[in-house]
This record gives sequence, structure tokens and C-alpha cells, in this order.
Amino acid sequence: MRASVLFAGIDPALLGRIQHSIDEQKLVRGDSLYHMGDAGRAIFTVRQGLVKLVQYLPDGSERIVRLVRATDVTGLEALLGQSYQHDAVVEQDSVICRIPVDVVRRLELESPQLYRELMRRWQQALSEADAWLTELGTGSARQRVARLLLRLADEAGNGLCSMFSRKDMGAMLGITTESASRVVAELKRAGALSERTGSFHCDRTALERIAAE
Repeated sequence: MRASVLFAGIDPALLGRIQHSIDEQKLVRGDSLYHMGDAGRAIFTVRQGLVKLVQYLPDGSERIVRLVRATDVTGLEALLGQSYQHDAVVEQDSVICRIPVDVVRRLELESPQLYRELMRRWQQALSEADAWLTELGTGSARQRVARLLLRLADEAGNGLCSMFSRKDMGAMLGITTESASRVVAELKRAGALSERTGSFHCDRTALERIAAE
């Protein structure tokens, strides 16, 4: 727990008193953390892996509104006593910490550092949601795919990012599965993208040029 950024700086004695209430779960692709409309009783922090937040349109199709990656927190609406606003579905095998709301309330009273960190994470989630609306919800299908790949490319600089199904890419970008498949094929032919086992390898310079078209 102390290795988690969320709990950094919290008194070890305090963590010792509440750690039995915090569950670590190992989940596989397709598992759910929670469903839209469920009563919010816990927040979740991702230690490893990737989780997608999904909403459903009136026609039954799904829209992926955000990805939750390692060190991110999701389900924060539970702290306001609200129901969950999305389906949270594991996209890649993950290790998740489930923190009950009543535990968070105790920590808020005894550890101002945690409260500040939670507010920072909340603002980070809002900024990410805004970026998805402005960067990934506008422009041509080609531009949207390029922007998505750039956002997901490994920060270490090797150009690697998680590989998603064409259906999921379409659900993230508000385009059809066929359009996502066509654009990926075009990018591969142009040398801007290649596929490796479980990941895409991106030519950032080429993708940045396409994103700015």
C-alpha cells in the first residue's frame, strides 16, 4: 500500500489500522469492477493493467469514455454518495485495490495528505475526460486514430502502446469498427504503425503529422 502514490506520506500506523479493509484483486480481461447505476460503495485504484469506462448509447452501442491506467483512481463519484456513472471493465489483466468509502472517510479525517491526493486525482480524471472530448471526438477518423495512439504511446519513448480491438478503438473514438480497421490498415501501409505481440509500435513523428492535418 505504501508503494502506491495514493497512500504516499500517510502514517504507517494509520495504514496498519485500515489495511485489512482494503482488498487487492487480480482480475482478467472482461471482468467488471462495477456497473453503471450500482450504488457507489468503494473507489478503486489500478496498480497494474488497464480498465475501460463504458457508457451505452440509446441504440445499445457502447462508447468508451476513458481508460484507467496504473496509478489512476476510478469510482470517485462514490465519495459523493452517487451511483457509478459507467461500467468499469478490465481491458488488460489487472491488479486493483478496492477501497471502501467508509475507509476513505476515516483517512480523510486523519490524513489531509490523502484528501489532497484524491482531489488531485479527481482533477486529473476531469482533465482526461476533457481531452477525450476535444482531441478524440473531433476531426477525421484518421486524425482521431492518430491522436489516440499518441496518447497511449509508451511514455518511455519507445513508441509502444497497448493493442486494442478495432471495435474498442471505434468505441473510444465514436467511429465505426470498419472505419477503425480501414485507418489502422492505412497507417500500417504508410509505415506510421506496426503491430507486435500485444501492442502497437508507433512512429510518433508520422502520427503527429497526421494528427495535425
